[in-house]
Amino acid sequence: MANEVSRPDGTRPLTVWYNTKCPVCDAGIRHQKSRLIEAVKAGRIEFLDINLEPDALAHFGAGLDDVRRRLHATDEDGRLLVGADVALAVWRRTPGQAWIATLLGAPGIVVLTRFAYDRFADLLFAWNKRNGRW
Repeated sequence: MANEVSRPDGTRPLTVWYNTKCPVCDAGIRHQKSRLIEAVKAGRIEFLDINLEPDALAHFGAGLDDVRRRLHATDEDGRLLVGADVALAVWRRTPGQAWIATLLGAPGIVVLTRFAYDRFADLLFAWNKRNGRW
């Protein structure tokens, strides 16, 4: 699987699994990718469509609908990140956006960040389902 591939120096990239069938998710990731071109080229971060490998995160207990509902990623140590924690990890690596991760990931604030992300993700998942995207 792509998220288990190491770079020549033995490290792994941050591998973000997202859902291209969601127009909001797809647009957001396309925007982030455009800001992270150098990191993508250097292999420090990769973005993969879960629809192409629906069982990619099964060994973590995450299925297709889990990733359709919330972003999932594996970090450089092979740990699973979910939801707001993925967004924070991406912002930390995005030129000019690390401040967002610092602010929204601050102790006490991160609880609210995760709550808000999860509520928005639930609404977006339901909207996509109603619109027959899956």
